[in-house]
Amino acid sequence: MFRSFVAILILTGLNTAVMTPASAQGLKIAVVAPTEGPFALLGKQILDGAQFQAQDRGSEIISIHETCEASDGAALAKALVAAGAEAAIGFLCTESLEAVLPALAESSIPALSLSVRSDILMEDVLRKKWPFFRLVPSAKAEAQRITDVILSRWTDEPLGLIDDGTIHGRELVESVREALAGIGLTPVFNDTYRPAQEQQVALVRRLAKSGATHVFTGGDRIDTAIIARDAKSEQFDLTLMGGETLNAADQPVPLENGVLAVTLPDYAALPDARSVGDAMKTAGLVPEGYVLPAFAAVSLLEQAKDQAVKDGTGLLDGLTKGPYPTVLGSIRFDKNHELADNPYQLMQWRDGRFVPLPSVVPAN
Repeated sequence: MFRSFVAILILTGLNTAVMTPASAQGLKIAVVAPTEGPFALLGKQILDGAQFQAQDRGSEIISIHETCEASDGAALAKALVAAGAEAAIGFLCTESLEAVLPALAESSIPALSLSVRSDILMEDVLRKKWPFFRLVPSAKAEAQRITDVILSRWTDEPLGLIDDGTIHGRELVESVREALAGIGLTPVFNDTYRPAQEQQVALVRRLAKSGATHVFTGGDRIDTAIIARDAKSEQFDLTLMGGETLNAADQPVPLENGVLAVTLPDYAALPDARSVGDAMKTAGLVPEGYVLPAFAAVSLLEQAKDQAVKDGTGLLDGLTKGPYPTVLGSIRFDKNHELADNPYQLMQWRDGRFVPLPSVVPAN
């Protein structure tokens, strides 16, 4: 029943992401993800998404447990090579990747991570020519998009930059501040606030006194929600924007309508993913978390193999081509094995969910 349903989707053109040439061959793909322990649910999402795509064209999925312990790296590398996999996807942990990439390089087995964003790791990848690509943006991409938003929308507004003092929050805000300073844009307010407080009225009043009306915060959702709530109670018209950390659950203060976030889109809501998501739901699979990214990773590898067969080259070379259509949108890697297109979008919180804001059209 399920196979027939997917076949109907393909024939009717609803699932373009899994359409392949009639002569296309499947791949043997290792899914490296936790199968037990606290991250087992995430590992299951990756395995489910990969299997959903793989079964359509006959690709073989091999599940390999990821412990996220560097000491288990040798055993993981041995298992990957012994499995005879043509490619590997998953890798929730940097420790696993660092341990196995040398062995994968020796066997010319490309690896695609759905999670690891370390810029330091990518420096090693490029220097040592390891066969690693990632379907998540780099750690720098978030700051780049935030800076773009500020420059396209807020250049004429009094700007404030605040962070919660954490490593991530401080580094994110500092990256934005440096980028803005490079073009001569100076905030009217800079501060590090104390996180996890019941109220942030004093911070809001300092912002109001400084004249800052548009503020980027490098902080968690709960702190941002409290700042927005207190600004409203102080009748301070504040435009507040955060990063990807805002894409989380309310706890316990709800986020105010109008709060902005530069974050990744809801993949299940993307036009290219809707038919696949419907098929997954019919099969009893919820398209959440890593399910759709894993589905996209297998589809990407299959298309890259098609291209490699056509060119008479190998899978690694095929991955450098593209773009390839997937449920996450069109994907192409740049020369540094990063996503060529920055997937971060400006979103606005409206009635319980983040919705995309239209791009600003430059004036003629």
